[in-house]
Amino acid sequence: MLTITPKAAEKINDFIRAEESLKGKSLRLKLAPSGCAGYEYKIAFDEKIAGDKVLPQNGFDVIVDAETMPLVEQATIDYAEDETSSGFRIKNPLEKSSCGCGKSKQF
Repeated sequence: MLTITPKAAEKINDFIRAEESLKGKSLRLKLAPSGCAGYEYKIAFDEKIAGDKVLPQNGFDVIVDAETMPLVEQATIDYAEDETSSGFRIKNPLEKSSCGCGKSKQF
């Protein structure tokens, strides 16, 4: 089951509260072809469409298309901040490898 950590959920809800245009939208998690290893995670707010798997969270829904779901169903989305960067981090035990820069993943 896809997991959203409390810190990530808090940040997502902060975005929704701060940006009027996000009201009623869901957080989409998708794998898109990219890089030398194969796929890149894409996270964005989006409208639900037919065929999406809807994963209710505390205050928002996560939506995942049918092709992506089997590859992310065991993933954990977290949010981290340090002195040099901030952003969502995805840990996924189904990843077999990643490219040298870590941007694209192989499943």
